[in-house]
Amino acid sequence: MDPISSMITQIRNALAVKKPFISIPASNFKYDLASLLADLGYLRSVSRVGRGVKKYLKIELKYNNNGESVLRQIKKISKPGQRIYLPSHEIKSVKSGLGCLIVSTSSGLMTNKEAKKKGLGGEIICEVF
Repeated sequence: MDPISSMITQIRNALAVKKPFISIPASNFKYDLASLLADLGYLRSVSRVGRGVKKYLKIELKYNNNGESVLRQIKKISKPGQRIYLPSHEIKSVKSGLGCLIVSTSSGLMTNKEAKKKGLGGEIICEVF
């Protein structure tokens, strides 16, 4: 299975049962993706834990005062069997600007707004709302 879609599914499942945090096997791409989601305010924090082969990411999920998750929807767009690449002028806004796309560009992971501003296209990783 695709490790990024597995990470997204674990986040979605943990939010459904209101877990405070999850632990997933570490990789640099997963850490960058989770850090970007934390910077956008969808996750509380991300940290690398462990040494050597036993490295994993501890992701603390974020909920509002009512106990509802801040991250309402996260959906994988590009899949291993069908990669979705878009140039900067074809990248659209999500939910009239309320959500965002995570784009993997030559300058690293960034939101659709940043990629459009910098004139960079790339692979569309996921949609967040």
